[in-house]
Amino acid sequence: MVHTVWAILPPIVTIILALTTKEVYMSLFTGIFFGAFMYSQYSILGSIATTFQIMNDKIGGNVYILMFMIILGIFVAAVNKSGASEAYGEWATKAIKGRRMAMFVTMLLGIIIFIDDYFNCLTVGTVMRPVTDKFHISRAKLAYLIDATAAPICILAPISSWAAAVSSSLPQGSGIDGFSLFLQTIPVNLYALFTLVFMVFLNWTGKDFSKMKQLEEKNINELVINKSVDDSATIPVGNGKIIDLLLPLIALIIACTFGIMYTGGILEGATIQESFANSEASRGLVIGSFMGLVFTFIFYIPRKILTFSEFCQCYVDGFKAMVPGMLILSLAWTLSGICSKDYLDLGGYVATLVSGSTIIATLLPVFFFLVAVGLSFATGTSWGTFGILIPIIIAITGESNMALLTITVAAVLSGAVAGDHLSPISDTTIMSSTGAQCNHLDHVATQLPYGLIIITCSVIGYVVAGITSVGLMGTLAGFISLLIVMVIIYQYKLS
Repeated sequence: MVHTVWAILPPIVTIILALTTKEVYMSLFTGIFFGAFMYSQYSILGSIATTFQIMNDKIGGNVYILMFMIILGIFVAAVNKSGASEAYGEWATKAIKGRRMAMFVTMLLGIIIFIDDYFNCLTVGTVMRPVTDKFHISRAKLAYLIDATAAPICILAPISSWAAAVSSSLPQGSGIDGFSLFLQTIPVNLYALFTLVFMVFLNWTGKDFSKMKQLEEKNINELVINKSVDDSATIPVGNGKIIDLLLPLIALIIACTFGIMYTGGILEGATIQESFANSEASRGLVIGSFMGLVFTFIFYIPRKILTFSEFCQCYVDGFKAMVPGMLILSLAWTLSGICSKDYLDLGGYVATLVSGSTIIATLLPVFFFLVAVGLSFATGTSWGTFGILIPIIIAITGESNMALLTITVAAVLSGAVAGDHLSPISDTTIMSSTGAQCNHLDHVATQLPYGLIIITCSVIGYVVAGITSVGLMGTLAGFISLLIVMVIIYQYKLS
């Protein structure tokens, strides 16, 4: 079962169960146990031991992310309890005129916070949730806006943890400058670019369709909010003003940016670019979020925005709010662990399949795009996907044909983001649901049709790019196809 086609079964079982039963926790655990059962040669006791061994390793290796979520949950609880979020919501309903403007402001904030996708997901949801609730925008739509400005923005931003991850994916001794290659892929990263264009179109026209349309209409007509957690834990008790939201948030953003650069050696003489390239984003986020929480404490307590006991209660409230997301993340990490090279080696099987292909050069971009979509969707990780496929691309294309290399690497980055964006077991998909406080499977189901449209247009673009060996020709062809789709959506009522 190891390093064979059977390695894809655990994520497939998980996804099918999740979509049919609507029970994400049990589906994830079933997929994990099924994979462990295969790996342990059908030993029940061995399956149990393997499951919790992987879980121990994965949670231990990702403790920074869990701590970041907890600290951010405490920060959110403190801001909400202070009354600052409510004050901001009241101001925003007057300053922001209508649903369309509220969605554009949400999108703009997501674009501004481009440093890291985890930080993006939780921060945008925290700040904009009161506003979108006031305008009766469904939590599923908010989750889509968050998710569509998380990974797609980070993969286009030269100064981000994602740029560093891409640069580090190139094999040592390849002779290729990773950061320079990343910059060249930006205009040909079709899924990320088209997602942003499509999101602007949806916000401007209000032409939602499929399940998203149903939830939006239900939210408008029945004035309901699609929640998955209890907001009563953060009922405002303080007399906070808008400044009590803005200053802590600005401090949090600055501190997290500094934390990321600090782990990359900014205080040891590294340039800004080098500090981002060499950073440990998760550790930097923990450092920065802790500094932001300390600032909030100092800013609130002396001014009696919250009492000491009220602030301490936020530790419990914040942790409770993050438990569902943390549990899903822990299970998703464990599922990726059973598919890793140390166990079933799903990535190794795909790598062997791809490297052994004799496909002609003109179809390499679209071929690798589709492989990246499938691998990222099945494993829930875009970083792992391009970490596996980029070295294979360099081995196949070599360094002599830089045009083909750049287009194909862009296709892998694009496909990795596409699969990650749509996967129900992806970190950013889960965190977008958590940030929006939306039912996770509602977010997955409403986002899927939108993502499939962008994937189709991207396929057209990469076919043209491969045939012409000109990346911008592929971008133009894909954009024209997207334009046609948008005209059809605008002209016809979709259900």
